[in-house]
Amino acid sequence: MPQDNTIAVPTRLILGSSSVYRKELLSRLGLPFDTMVPDIDETPHPGETPDATALRLAREKAAAVAAKAGAALVIGSDQVATLDGEQIGKPGNHANALKQLQKMRGRQVIFHTALCLWDGRKPDAARAAQMRNVQTLVTFRDLPDAELDAYLRIEQPYDCAGSAKNEGLGIAILQSIQSDDPTALTGLPLIALTDMLRQAGVAFFGQPAAQPR
Repeated sequence: MPQDNTIAVPTRLILGSSSVYRKELLSRLGLPFDTMVPDIDETPHPGETPDATALRLAREKAAAVAAKAGAALVIGSDQVATLDGEQIGKPGNHANALKQLQKMRGRQVIFHTALCLWDGRKPDAARAAQMRNVQTLVTFRDLPDAELDAYLRIEQPYDCAGSAKNEGLGIAILQSIQSDDPTALTGLPLIALTDMLRQAGVAFFGQPAAQPR
């Protein structure tokens, strides 16, 4: 008789993030989940490539929460925006945000959105993590300073890498978005995540969980 390799769904699914945007995205899946804030240093390492930074931080966030959560599935995610290979962080204030938008107008920016699903039911840390990096190519409109300044004063996206909320009014300063996952740019790639969750034995639509491959 074939062996059933399905892993029992844990009692907890945890989003390792304080981001309201990631929380809203995860809620779309209709799965109950908790949130915990990972306490890690998010400073890029010297000489680290943008995709490596995003992947490392996503893993460290998930691992930090998993260390406290026990037998749960923990989601960690991180996003790094780059222009000509240079990392673009969260602006933090209006002046920095305006400088970012001025630098990016008429240009294409690459957003690396890294995802880690950490399975706390697996004792081997080397096998506990599923990793994915979803790239999004964003071209910004070539807009005058007055429009960029007005946008920032209305939406105040100072906690967003790239200084624009594509899910809000920021869509008006973007010319095009190219990605395999439309939710990646907002911060949590749901297509990749649902694939990972299925691999971990999580059921969707009230159906029995598929066997992990």
